Amino acid sequence: MEDGGQDEGFERFLKWAANLGISDCTTNLSLHPQSPTSCLGHSLTVSHFPDAGGRGLAAVRDIKKGELVLRVPKSVLITRDSLLKDEKLCSFVNNNTYSSLSPTQILAVCLLYEMGKGKSSWWYPYLMHLPRSYDVLASFSEFEMQALQVDDAIWTAEKAVSKAKSEWKEANSLMDALKLKPQLLTFRAWIWASATISSRALHIPWDEAGCLCPVGDLFNYAAPGEESNDLENVVHLMNASSLEDTSLSNGETTDDFIGDQPDIGLERLTDGGFDENMAAYCFYARKNYKKGTQVLLGYGTYTNLELLEHYGFLLNENPNDKVFIPLEPSMYSFISWPKVSMYIHQDGKPSFALLSALRLWATPPNQRRSTSHLVYSGSRLSVYNEISVLKWISKNCAMILSNLPTVIEEDSLLLSTINKIENFDKPTELRKLLSSGEARAFLEASDLQKGKNGSELMFSDKTKRVIERWKLAVQWRISYKKTLIDCISCCTVTINSLSSQTILAIRTK
Repeated sequence: MEDGGQDEGFERFLKWAANLGISDCTTNLSLHPQSPTSCLGHSLTVSHFPDAGGRGLAAVRDIKKGELVLRVPKSVLITRDSLLKDEKLCSFVNNNTYSSLSPTQILAVCLLYEMGKGKSSWWYPYLMHLPRSYDVLASFSEFEMQALQVDDAIWTAEKAVSKAKSEWKEANSLMDALKLKPQLLTFRAWIWASATISSRALHIPWDEAGCLCPVGDLFNYAAPGEESNDLENVVHLMNASSLEDTSLSNGETTDDFIGDQPDIGLERLTDGGFDENMAAYCFYARKNYKKGTQVLLGYGTYTNLELLEHYGFLLNENPNDKVFIPLEPSMYSFISWPKVSMYIHQDGKPSFALLSALRLWATPPNQRRSTSHLVYSGSRLSVYNEISVLKWISKNCAMILSNLPTVIEEDSLLLSTINKIENFDKPTELRKLLSSGEARAFLEASDLQKGKNGSELMFSDKTKRVIERWKLAVQWRISYKKTLIDCISCCTVTINSLSSQTILAIRTK
């Protein structure tokens, strides 16, 4: 692991942070004065993790779960209150003319105003190390949105773009009144500011817009997985224990095919919060970490589409990802769980609620009342019922896949092509890679052929961002299709197993 390698500017940022009291020291700061060169070194260090989020924080010693690893004083947090200490900004923002703007819109305007100060900003060392762009859905072009292929995902992206444009237009009059620099008035600048808040802001109890937390936002994301499953198992066991009969007479009960237990709107998991007693934002280890490993922050149970929408990245293995399949309206009337709980897990297993709803739906109407308690306990009603349900799920997964414009094998080849595009720098090779199919459509949509030699524009910063968003869209749809394919496989395996058991039982009679 690298514990050096930061550029000179970043080292100045860490020194600035140390001088302001940001610390990874676990004991009283007055007893252990900070190093003049960095706010880190007692518990954490900045390192690079190419396959796990890029720059992040690594443990410089063994860290125990629950241990305090970083604290950032309230005085260093960027909030609406702290930014509005600027008299000019405060006088405009507090004008009733702009009272319709949301707290997040106000924070975005304040952030752009602060950026406009340049080196005169008190937070300049921090602001200069924020990303220059984000790949959130609101930044997607029409081509990139269509590359998602799935209607729900395209709709989500379109809604994100529409919302961002609407909020930008609403805030325009305030930004004009503040006389922001022309480059800070653009929609691109607004996307940057709103995405900075969306992807980096942390919860604080006194402002729903949240705060930006220098150094604290260097933690990379860890998807909560086992924790939420454990809680769901407890809920399922509580439900099952309240029923006298949780199995069929032949011993059939819920097996490993069920992907989870009922969704109950669990609170999002976090590994930090503002501590009033310390007057600081405090971060704690979410698990035990060995020296040299990356220390991660779990700040929510998000699907990959939600990660794209709010943070601009996705995970290859996300235990919280899910795929929804269309259900007939009548199916929702058989069960009390909400629609959002009826889905397919990333590993292809149907959710508890989806299986339960379909088991009851596949039961003759005159028998539903008498069998509902078995459904709620997670039990199979009969072999015939179970096979009918699994065939229905498999058929609908196959139907969704057949209606998409490409198959997963084509997407995988395209992803390989995109990786090559990112690495090639010879114009003739690039043009060959972009000569057919979706790659050709990308070339046309991106106007890359306007470059003098075909490579100059290809490797501009703007073009690199376009390529990265296209790549994210392809990665997302591959993950989506893989889940459906895995579900078909899971259903087929279970159907074959149940059929074999039935045949064997008949033969042994």
